[in-house]
Amino acid sequence: MVSDEISIREAQRVVDEWVRTTGVRYFSELTNMAILTEEVGEVARLMSRLYGDQSFKDSDQHHNLPDELADVLWVLICIANQTGTDLGLAFQKNLEKKNTRDAGRHGENRKLR
Repeated sequence: MVSDEISIREAQRVVDEWVRTTGVRYFSELTNMAILTEEVGEVARLMSRLYGDQSFKDSDQHHNLPDELADVLWVLICIANQTGTDLGLAFQKNLEKKNTRDAGRHGENRKLR
């Protein structure tokens, strides 16, 4: 079962198990890409109302940003599982790339100070 903290690898395993048992099977990669786009749109809609200049509509009264972010993560994990991507390893390599590429770049950017 899911504990308070979960590794990326464990999250990928849990999602895979859920999809294969409760969800029956994965949606196609293209369908999951469309769902990911929709979920990111939901996050954007909430962010624009919570932190931007848009106001909430009556239908937005039960907003839940953490739940929407978790939906994005869920579908992202589904896509990773379908494409054979180890997200933990990919994240680690991406962080290494950013550390090398951006070692001094952001610190020297006046706009970020």
